[in-house]
Parts: sequence; C-alpha cells; structure tokens
Amino acid sequence: MPQNSFHALRPLPGSSDQYYALTALTEAGLPAVTRLPVSLRIILESLLRNEDGQQVTRAHIEALAHWQPNEARTEEIPFKVARVILQDFTGVPLLADLAAMRSTAQRLGYNPQAIEPLVPVQLVVDHSVQVDFFNTPTALQDNMALEFQRNQERYRFMKWGMQAFKTFHVVPPGIGIVHQVNLEYLARGVQHKGTVAYPDTLVGTDSHTTMINGIGVVGWGVGGIEAEAAMLGQPLYFLTPDVVGVHLTGRLPAGVTATDLVLTLTEMLRKAKVVGKFVEFFGAGAASLSLPDRATLANMAPEYGATMGFFPVDDETLRYFRATGRSEEEISALETYWKAQGLYGMPQLGDCAYSATLSLDLEQVEASIAGPRRPQDRVPLNRIKPTFEALLQAPIAAGGYGKSEPLHDLHPEGHPEITLKDGSVLLAAITSCTNTSNPGVLLAAGLLAQKAVARGLKVAPWIKTSLAPGSRVVTDYLQRAGLQDALDALGFRLVGYGCTTCIGNTGPLPAPIEAFIAEQPLIGCAVLSGNRNFEARIHPNLRANFLMSPPLVVAFALAGRITIDFAHEPLGQDTEGQAVYLQDLWPSTSEVARALENLSPEDYRRRYADFTQDHPLWNGIAAPTGTTYAWEPSTYIAEPPFFADFSLTVTPPTSIRGAYALAFFGDSITTDHISPAGSIKPSSPAGRYLQAQGIVPEDFNSYGSRRGHHEIMMRGTFANVRLRNLLLPGTEGGVSRHIPSGEAGSLYEVAMRYQAEGISTLIFAGEEYGTGSSRDWAAKGTRLLGVRAVVAQSFERIHRSNLVGMGVLPCQFLPGHDLNTLELNGDEIFDLETGTGPLQPQQRVSLTIHRRDGSQTTCPLLLRIDTPVEVDYYRHGGILPFVLRQLLTSA
Repeated sequence: MPQNSFHALRPLPGSSDQYYALTALTEAGLPAVTRLPVSLRIILESLLRNEDGQQVTRAHIEALAHWQPNEARTEEIPFKVARVILQDFTGVPLLADLAAMRSTAQRLGYNPQAIEPLVPVQLVVDHSVQVDFFNTPTALQDNMALEFQRNQERYRFMKWGMQAFKTFHVVPPGIGIVHQVNLEYLARGVQHKGTVAYPDTLVGTDSHTTMINGIGVVGWGVGGIEAEAAMLGQPLYFLTPDVVGVHLTGRLPAGVTATDLVLTLTEMLRKAKVVGKFVEFFGAGAASLSLPDRATLANMAPEYGATMGFFPVDDETLRYFRATGRSEEEISALETYWKAQGLYGMPQLGDCAYSATLSLDLEQVEASIAGPRRPQDRVPLNRIKPTFEALLQAPIAAGGYGKSEPLHDLHPEGHPEITLKDGSVLLAAITSCTNTSNPGVLLAAGLLAQKAVARGLKVAPWIKTSLAPGSRVVTDYLQRAGLQDALDALGFRLVGYGCTTCIGNTGPLPAPIEAFIAEQPLIGCAVLSGNRNFEARIHPNLRANFLMSPPLVVAFALAGRITIDFAHEPLGQDTEGQAVYLQDLWPSTSEVARALENLSPEDYRRRYADFTQDHPLWNGIAAPTGTTYAWEPSTYIAEPPFFADFSLTVTPPTSIRGAYALAFFGDSITTDHISPAGSIKPSSPAGRYLQAQGIVPEDFNSYGSRRGHHEIMMRGTFANVRLRNLLLPGTEGGVSRHIPSGEAGSLYEVAMRYQAEGISTLIFAGEEYGTGSSRDWAAKGTRLLGVRAVVAQSFERIHRSNLVGMGVLPCQFLPGHDLNTLELNGDEIFDLETGTGPLQPQQRVSLTIHRRDGSQTTCPLLLRIDTPVEVDYYRHGGILPFVLRQLLTSA
C-alpha cells in the first residue's frame, strides 16, 4: 500500500486530478530538489508515488533527493515504470519466457495466472519484414505477403499472448517502427491511475527506446529479461546515475540536418565517455530544435553510449502533440501537470546541477556521414573521398582494408553494363526510426529527388534502393506533397513499414551483384539513413556501411560511389549534357518549410484509429487459446530451457575452476557480433540444424525472427561472419579452438564439446564489449553455451546487465591489465575466485592463470555486478528464476 510519508499526494491545480507534488520534498527540508536535473526529478516522482516501505522506501526517496553531481554512485534506485514496450525480435522470446513461467508454475501445482504483467505491455511488430522485393509498384504487398508466410507461427504465438495475458497488446505488422509508433501514438505524456496523474515512463526491449526522451518521457532500452521483471511488478534497479548536461547554443545552419547534428554529437559524446550516464539537453539551442529533431538526437543515445538523451517538456512538445492528432484534453492535461510540478520549459545554463556540462554551438555543425563500421566514426561530407581512399590502403589492424591497390573497372560475368570498383554504392536505403520519424529530412529527400528527376538523373539499376518509413503517415505527406512519384522514379519505392535494412533485413542484392561480391574482395558500400552500421549487420558481403541523412542517401545513390567530392564533382549530367552538382539539387530551408505544410493531424488520427481495419493478413491468422501454451512443434517457438531444473530452493553458484577460454576478442564487440539478427548461412550450425528439421534455405528467414527457438539461437551465438576470435588468428566467423585437443571447429560445436566434458569456459575481450542493440539473446546464448564469465576491459550498459540477468559473471580488467599485458595465448587454464563470503557489488575478484610451463599468475578483476539486487539475481541463477520464485512463493 502507498505510504506517502512526505504527504505529497495533493490536488492538481486546475484539474480534478491528484498528483504527487515534488514541492512536498522541499517543504520537508530538501531544497536541493529544485536543482536536480529534470530527468532525475521525474524518477523521484515515481519513488514518491510508489513508496510502499518494502520495494520503495523513504530512504530511497531521501537518497535521490540528496543527489550530488559528483559523488560515489553507491545508492540503488528502485524505479517502477508506467509501461513496457517491445519489438517483435525481442518481444517473442520474452513472451516465450512468460509462457514457460506459466508452464513451470502449472507443473509445480501453482496457478499459472500468477504470472501476469502488472503494467501495460505493447509489442510492435516491426523487425520481421525483409526487402526481398524492391523498385516495383507492388513491392510493399509482395514483401508483406512473404513476411506473413514466413512468420505465421510467430504471429500465432503473439495472438495467443494477446488472449492469455490481460495487459499484453500487439500492434500488427505493416503499421510502423516501434519507436515512431511510440512517439506518434502510444506515448501519453501524462498517465492516469484512478484520479492520480503521473508522468508517462517506460522501458523497452530495444536500445532505441530512448527516442521517446525527445518528448520529455523518461525511458530507455533494457534486455528482455529486465523488461520481464518490470512487467511482473519488480522495480528496475540501477545505481544513481551521473547526469551530463549538454548545453546547445545557436541554430543549425541552412542545409544542415538533424542527422548531421546527431552524428556530430555521437562522435563528441563517445569521446566524453558518457556510457551508462544520463544525458540531458538544455539551453536556447535545444529550445530551437523541432520535436522531430530532438527525437533524432534522443534516438541515438545508444550510439553515444548514454542511458538516455533527454529533452524536457516545453511549448514545442505541446505543438508536436497537437500536430500528431492528440486530443486537446490530453494536451491540456500535459501542460497542466508539468507546470504544476515546476518542470515545464527548457532549462537554461545554471538552472540545474549536472555532473558535467558540455557545450555545442549548433552554428558549427557541418554536413557529415559516419562509417564505415561504427556510428561514432564521423566523417565531414567534404572529407569522405580522401578518408575512404586512405581507409582502403590502411592496415586491417588499424581499421582499414589493407589493399595495396584499389580495385576498379570490374564487371560481373555476363554483365558488361555493370562497372564496379572499391567504393561503389550497391545499397541505398531510406530506413530507420531515427530519420523516418523526421518529416523535415524525409521531405528534403523527396525534394532532392524531384529536382534530380527534373534534370533527367537516374540511379544505376544494379543499386538496391528502398524506402521503408516508420509510419504510414509518411506515405500520406509524401504523396500530398507530390514527392513520392520522384522517389519512385529513382527507385526509392515503398518496400515496407518496418526496420528493414537498419536491422539487417536487407534481403538479397540484385543477382549479378550478390554473386559477384561473394567471390571478390570488393569493398562495396551501403548508404542508409539508419542508426547502426556494424560489421556484417547491413549485408554480410558489404564491407563499408555509411550512415547519413535521407537526402544524402539519394545523392550518393545518384553518384553511385562513396568516393565523390560533392563540392567539385558532379552527380551526373542532365539531359542537355550539363553537369549537375549536389548544390543544384539541395532544397532550401523555405522549400522544406512549404513541404511541411502538407502534414495534417487528421492523418495521425485516421492511421492510428484501428490497426485491424483493411488488414486481412493479420486478421486471417487463427491463434490457439488458453492460459498456458501447448508448445506445438515449431522451428520458431520452443519452450526455453531456463526452467528445466527449476526448484524453489536456491543453489548459489560457486567459484570457477579449471576453465578454458572459448574466445579472445578485441575491442568494440557488438551484440551484432554476439547475436546476429540477419541471414542464416546454410553451412552454419544453425543452418545445418534447420535443414535437419526439413527446412530448406530459402525458408530460413533470419536469426532475429527465430529468437523464439533456443536451439537455433544457441547455434547462432557468436556466428557473425566478421567476428574475429584471436584464438584462431587470421580467421573470420564463429569459430573457436578446443584447447585440450588443439582442434578447431565452429564456436558452438567447441562449446558443446566443453559442456560434454564438464569444463567451464570464459570469454575474454577488450573495450566496449556488448555495444549495440539490447539483445537478451546475446546473454542467453552465452549462458547456454556454458560460458560462466566474461572478462573485458569495459562493458556496454545493457549487455552487462543482461549477462548478470542470465547468471553470467561480468568481470572487468583493472587499469594496466588486458590480454596483451597478461601475455595470454589461449593455452592457459583459469580459476576465477569470488571469495568465501557473500558477494558484494563491485568487489574485487581474482583470476588465476595456469600456464603450460607450470607457472601461474594471479590478476585482480573488478566484479561488474553493480547493485545489491544484481547480487540476488546472480545468486538465484539469473533474474528469471529470481522473479518466478518470488511470484510463486507469494501466490
């Protein structure tokens, strides 16, 4: 029951509602609350409202109210969110876990309905559509037909979940991308429970959940296992964060886009090491940004490493809610609430206390792209040609391609009309919530296309082009502005409403290109308006991937190569033989402003009124019923093994002895490396497994779509074709070495061999281990392969948490220690001792290295179990058994 020990529940001025007033804390003698960053004050309100004396106590409230910008972060925040949002690649395995919990409860004689989400859960199906068809009038319909053919079993399972759980709702395929749908429709700004008004807050099982920070909603990405705990009534525990204020001044220059700004900030904030911190934007420059521009910056928080990229609520927020069709009643409630809390308006310099303050003058932002492998590797547009040419010849160890001479004038056999070289653009995609949520940059792309078509320019037919908006409203305003026809003429036809290329659902390239680049050492390029460009994510055989704004995607597609100096080299020639330069096509600020007049709030109201209307593919799926799932035979959905030996009695884990290294990795190992989402090779362990089940390669679908089946995902863990395991120098792909025998094989097969022998394994890595998407399977697969601990120089926030949540120890080298200084070669045997007493957050543990020559070395490590509740999760074998034991013992 709520305790309300600060007497904070009060009438909301100007409303019939009540609210938990932060001023109650000031009245109680905590004046520093008024100087807290806005994001922390919103979390503080949640603590006030959820104070129950058990999970949330007065001490928790006082600790956060006493937050200081630069103090040791030892206090734990139990944050209860208003809702949880999922995408289908992470949502399906989460639903499978919930179904397995119910099955386990039933087997143990408990009521399976004890497993029930206590907050609203919304799953948006956006990751499943692939671009098999493109540049045809029926590409959208054809891709959706294939999507439903491939994913019938998954969609049946989702529909079962909709009827089995009271608070579980699904936004069907073909509606949009989760974060854009969230921004345009699902987000409420202010929620209500009875007569109590409170902020909309959430966590989501996709790292780009942070897009919602653009409208003043506190929320971020977590792994599915943490999301399950939040759904089932557990607070989300995290250490009190540092909050970095980013003071924006000035205005963006004409012709510079929000994409250019976010790539600049991604580079800047990565260098500032904001991993695991809150970032809060403020100042006159922040106030000058449109809401879609703010959402673009918030969306990319995972790329600059922050937990959030937050913008407070102000007049621009209200304008956006009105422009996207929200009711006047809702907008009035939003304004009333935030003004009553004293949190309305953009803070200025000095208003809030921050752990650090960084500054950026928007006037200094220049046109940029990022690549070829990481979002933070920004390249000014005017430097891309010499930068790429230098990368071609730079050593592989230095991030280059190690070529003595660039390839050029290549022709696939039988296709003399196709001329390729290193740097040829082979894929051009307007994709991703990051940019398709922003009408300004999409309309700019359409205007550029319109001018190019008027001059007679064309895109080479062997370049795979696509347009995949994050919302059906995009189609409405592009058509009303008269720009879709020009995009169509250049090949940027509508292929689907979903993540597509950004998530790796690129589909095959044109047949002559696909076959040619699979056999040649050609450095082909992808250009996309996405947020991730990690190795092999976009397409396994495209080795250079560049992020950029939608109009630049069109421009590079017209040029056909990444090695162009736009200031001095033309995109092509018009019908009269005149050179056409990028500056001739780039739309002016006034042209974009006129095009923006084609947006209508009615489009949003109409598009989001009914998801099932005119949707025969979704409506035609019959689903099983019942409170428990029957686990019918499937290669998409299987009961996960995490509760196979479940008992209400806890068996704490022990120290690790006699372990071997399963892999040595370098820096920036991403969750794409660990748990790929793209295509499944027939020769891979997962491909061989599927063929043994009678599935032919053309029906493999993707790793992401098969995350509901652990047998496939175990075999897909560490299966990225560009992964480099230093236990086998000079190799690429998911391979390892069985150290006792010296025999090499697939990493999965080696891991299974160790398990059969009863031998524990460890993973060793460099900096930024687990960067990227919030894929719980990156941790689940690691656990199922028998890995007991990951030892790295540093971890990305979500993956570290996911490892703990699956009962895998994350341990960090202390400064001065790494694979090189320890002179490890892979032949060693390891003991990882956690001590004899109870584990403590961030304690020291010791790694003892037994070498072949009989010598041994002991290396201290930092245990990256960061909070007391994470100690409990690890002691229980992970967060899932911890939560299930709590639910069943209290049922």
